[in-house]
Amino acid sequence: MANSQSPGPNRPGRGGKPKRTPLQAVLYWGAVLSVWGLIFVAAFFAVFAVDLPDTSKLYDVERQPSISYLDRSGALIAVRGSQYAPPADLDELPDYVPKAFIAIEDRWFYWHFGFNPWGIIRSQIYNMTNDGGPLRGGSTITQQLARNLFLTADQTYRRKAQELILAVWLELKFSKKEILELYLNRVYFGAGAYGIEAASQRYFNKPASELTIGESALLAGMMKGPSRYSPVSATDRAARRATIVLDEMVRLGAITPEQRTEAFNNPVRVNPTLANQRAQYFVDWVDDQVRSLVGEPMDDLVVETTLDLPIQTAAENALRRGVAAGADQGVGQGALVALDGEGRVRAYVGGTDYAETQFDRATMARRQAGSAFKPFVYLTAMEQGRTPNVRVVDAPIKIGDWEPRNYTNDYRGEMSLQQALALSINTVAAQLANEVGTGNVAATARRLGITSKIQLDPSMALGAVEVSPLQMAQAYAPFANGGFKATGYGIERIRTSDGRVLYDHNVDKPQRQSVIGSPALQYMNQMLRQVVSSGTGTAARVPDYDLAGKTGTTNDYRDAWFVGYTGGFVAAVWVGQDDNTPMRRVSGGGVPARIWKDFMSSALPRLNAQPIPGGTVEAPPAAPQADPIGDLLDGVGSMIGGDDPAPSPAPAPADPEPIPF
Repeated sequence: MANSQSPGPNRPGRGGKPKRTPLQAVLYWGAVLSVWGLIFVAAFFAVFAVDLPDTSKLYDVERQPSISYLDRSGALIAVRGSQYAPPADLDELPDYVPKAFIAIEDRWFYWHFGFNPWGIIRSQIYNMTNDGGPLRGGSTITQQLARNLFLTADQTYRRKAQELILAVWLELKFSKKEILELYLNRVYFGAGAYGIEAASQRYFNKPASELTIGESALLAGMMKGPSRYSPVSATDRAARRATIVLDEMVRLGAITPEQRTEAFNNPVRVNPTLANQRAQYFVDWVDDQVRSLVGEPMDDLVVETTLDLPIQTAAENALRRGVAAGADQGVGQGALVALDGEGRVRAYVGGTDYAETQFDRATMARRQAGSAFKPFVYLTAMEQGRTPNVRVVDAPIKIGDWEPRNYTNDYRGEMSLQQALALSINTVAAQLANEVGTGNVAATARRLGITSKIQLDPSMALGAVEVSPLQMAQAYAPFANGGFKATGYGIERIRTSDGRVLYDHNVDKPQRQSVIGSPALQYMNQMLRQVVSSGTGTAARVPDYDLAGKTGTTNDYRDAWFVGYTGGFVAAVWVGQDDNTPMRRVSGGGVPARIWKDFMSSALPRLNAQPIPGGTVEAPPAAPQADPIGDLLDGVGSMIGGDDPAPSPAPAPADPEPIPF
């Protein structure tokens, strides 16, 4: 009978081959896996390393030059573009500064070789279970440095693979201290600041060597998203993130619980210049013009603007308060532009909240002007020989198929042109435009500064023309400055940081162009004064100042305007809804006029405003008036808005509140 014993430890197995011992099996499979691992690594490098970026320019800094914007007195408004500072020496920083970044970004920094396998595995599990969202990378500080130095922010597997390769290369080439120092000096902190030194100067107005624990935690917390966790625009979110950083620092032994408590008890104060940053719509507007004036900048630039920051502050506050007060009437947004008699833009507000929306309603929006367009009709009539005393009749009229109606849905009979403009009578304006010619009215508006397309239908007399607040302000400027055209502008000079002038507005400046002569100018100022003194614009009155202007309201209350002026200074206010939906009975003599008054109450004392120039010209006598202006105003208080309460003057801006954790 055959022997059925199993092979022993040293007996041959199947096929006559001796069976491996456990140690031999471990060594064998280890060798096999090593070979396949080398093959995988070789293939990995062959696929992803063929187009790696050039690493020879590691220390080169390529950036767009910064552009600093100054107001007319030299105060800093904003800095756009990239801002770098001399690199910070790691040895000169408080030890808790780098520890804050390690605690929140890469707690295993000193123990890995450029990447964290467990972090990569966790991120891959997340990516496979969350389709459609942004990829998580589990990046270490070394990987982030590789991305910042050599790669783009594209969230692709190829970029992640190249990031890993470059991270290993950095670990082989540099010490941990050098990697951390490079990282802190090159990472982006938002607001145009690159590197810990630039960030410390930008956000806290101090060198990085003087950063506190709380400030360090705020900066480290921004690495998750510089805009989302900005201590300027997202203070609550930034504070919550900084609290997490402080907790992680305690857990890793970077600081003591007592130091964390001390950080909580000493709220961080952000640089007031940055925290109170204003005029961002204005900066956007002039920023677009810089390159057209001087080409692509090669050096850091300084742009001297026409803006007056105290007046700008008053404008922003007045618009914000006025829109908020009109919210229950459906007022959703607004804009305000103010310029002097030369066209210098002194205040420019494109909306109530730049952080919420960057759409600029001061120049980008085009809204119907309503009755604020009527002065161009009346000016055309004055230039054709009419006077404010000419008698007209407010009665139903029909021009073609169009039958204009008055705001009050009634008719007042015989009156003077001056009374008709003060009360913003639609029938008179329509008839007047028909008599003088809508083409001539369009030419007048164009001559004064309206640049939008002007249709010539009869309805244009009532403001069926889409314009911007900047256009309206510059078109009213000739009434305020003695009859000269004043195209709005915001840049006085552009120079390099070392003083080389690249552009000067006053060089080769053309001679002032007269666009309104006498006596038409004096007649128009006389009539527009009465709009404010006793007409539809009484809510805009500021005692003891020579003021004139015009209200404007469009169909269904979609747009409301007040454009007014004093000697050498004009401001245009618009309110409405961005989606062009109607407001609830908001007229130009209401919310816009009150915003204008609020703004001008603060601006006029600073301007040392003078009377409207041009004097007065006695108009030829006319037939006896059918009704005195006082009688005509009876019963139309709701139209003129004279009973609306006047808002209080704009207070000075307060210092920014500290950020508590």
